[in-house]
Amino acid sequence: MPDKRIVYFVSDRTGITAEALGKSLLTQFDHIEFERHTLPFIDTPKRAAAAVDWINRSMQENGRRPIVFSTLMDQELRAVVASANALFIDFFATFITPLEAELGIKSSGAVGKAHGIGNNYLSRMNAVNFTLSHDDGLGRHLDQADIILTGVSRCGKTPTCLYLALQNGLYAANYPLTPEDFEQDALPAPLSPFKAKLFGLSISPERLAQIRQERKPDSDYARLSNCRTEIRQAEILFKTHGIPFIDSSAMSIEEIASSILHQTGLTPR
Repeated sequence: MPDKRIVYFVSDRTGITAEALGKSLLTQFDHIEFERHTLPFIDTPKRAAAAVDWINRSMQENGRRPIVFSTLMDQELRAVVASANALFIDFFATFITPLEAELGIKSSGAVGKAHGIGNNYLSRMNAVNFTLSHDDGLGRHLDQADIILTGVSRCGKTPTCLYLALQNGLYAANYPLTPEDFEQDALPAPLSPFKAKLFGLSISPERLAQIRQERKPDSDYARLSNCRTEIRQAEILFKTHGIPFIDSSAMSIEEIASSILHQTGLTPR
């Protein structure tokens, strides 16, 4: 059995930053099982004390020191949580202190700035609305899209588009390729005017069959031979029309999105 450690992501806001940074570090330890818990909105002394009680109880029950990743900005709250019987990793102290020294000024210490409601936030929400209304070939305003992902059904188009919209503020649409699309030499009519915005996603037939099997068990749709045919035809279409594409089989949504940004030169809004 693998070693098991309990991990807490503690934040005065949503905990997204603590989770992202902490999980990235934990991926380097393959043979340890991590039980992850997020403690968001720890923004009062009472909540900080409750978090300490929770963490210490884990220590008593598990017999191993928990690991705490913190993005708490308030020094008083940080000190309270740091008093827990755990390995306390303070992301802001780690990075803010050398930045203050380099820039020659003190940081504001303001809570929640990364998630503030402002122009950037509103831009991202508008992008999400656009993406939701242009999912699976829906919507009539592809001319407004920053990028249009295309590929066979269940290759990761929708979650990647949502990530590009939410995290980068990009107007991302997607269009599913069907067997009917492969019967013609041209691009599907809705995509033809927007060739410069197209980016393809491919996937291994085995992985696609596994995903489709979960959705529609024992169907022709999920049959491995059918998946092989669809993927082969999709990649022929991409190559014929000069559409860049990547294999998403072993990539996370974050990795797919990062690769797309790198290859297309698109910049977040």
